[in-house]
Amino acid sequence: MTRPDDLDPRLLRAFLAVAEELHFTRAAGRLLVAQQALSRDVRRLERELGAELFVRTTRQVALTPDGERLLPYARRVLAAYDELAEAFRGEPRPLLVDLNSAGLGHERVLRRARELAPELELMARYESGLTGAVREILAGRLDASFGRYGGLAPGLRAGLEAQFVRYEPMAVLLPEGDPLAGLSEVPLDALAGRDVYAGAGNDRTPEWTEFAALLFAGRGIRVAAPAPLVVGMEEFRRVMAKAPTPVLAVVDFPPMPGSVLRPLVDPVPLSPVSLVWRKGLRHPGLDALRRAAAEIADREGWHVRPAGSWLPEGEVLAGIPGQ
Repeated sequence: MTRPDDLDPRLLRAFLAVAEELHFTRAAGRLLVAQQALSRDVRRLERELGAELFVRTTRQVALTPDGERLLPYARRVLAAYDELAEAFRGEPRPLLVDLNSAGLGHERVLRRARELAPELELMARYESGLTGAVREILAGRLDASFGRYGGLAPGLRAGLEAQFVRYEPMAVLLPEGDPLAGLSEVPLDALAGRDVYAGAGNDRTPEWTEFAALLFAGRGIRVAAPAPLVVGMEEFRRVMAKAPTPVLAVVDFPPMPGSVLRPLVDPVPLSPVSLVWRKGLRHPGLDALRRAAAEIADREGWHVRPAGSWLPEGEVLAGIPGQ
């Protein structure tokens, strides 16, 4: 058996990807390697440790007790490798931050972080969905993102650190001709009997769809059937214009031609937004992001939960006292 301190970190990265995805094809895609090569690396690690790490069937992949035991060690070792590489990289590399969509409050945090650290390169990317972004974060292809941390699977959260940013009030996006479009605010009960789009079927946004299902439960509101997966605001506008279905959104959602955005009330649903990054990541750009988020939250009361508001029962929030 190979001594643990002689293990190739590539083998640990292969193990970690499969352990977090519990799916060899997805793990191979995350690491940008062939599935056969990934399987070989996992088998080699099992031989070198003298332990079976996964139970594999035609239907599922699961960790064995030895796999469960290895998982926290693998995360710590790989975080140390990444920290070591960063320390000797010289000038800090660019920090890649996923902002989900243009126009949201996340952009304000990034803008302030750039003001706090003008010597650094903080680069924005716009993709939809925290779950999808976290896969990229854990694979090392993305550094940070924003979204509903509590909606992530516990296995994903175990590889992350997070800082709560804000309680963001939610809204509904309505076609201009919708009967509710004339209201300044839309009571949740007014959506009873209707379908509301909330990203169903998008494997990058299950935390958002789950949030909608919890909010709609017992109110007679249905989560709309999946729509074609789109990337980018222009494509989203074009596709949604063809099916005039209300869309669950947040109050900062950018304007869309032919639609109106109305806050939801009675109660006011809150979308809990956190800044999320890979456990062990050390980067001055991340420090600037965290300072910027805390500064704006303090100035604008982002951590103050309004009276009569709604959150899912037991919602997990990160990085604030008492949570």
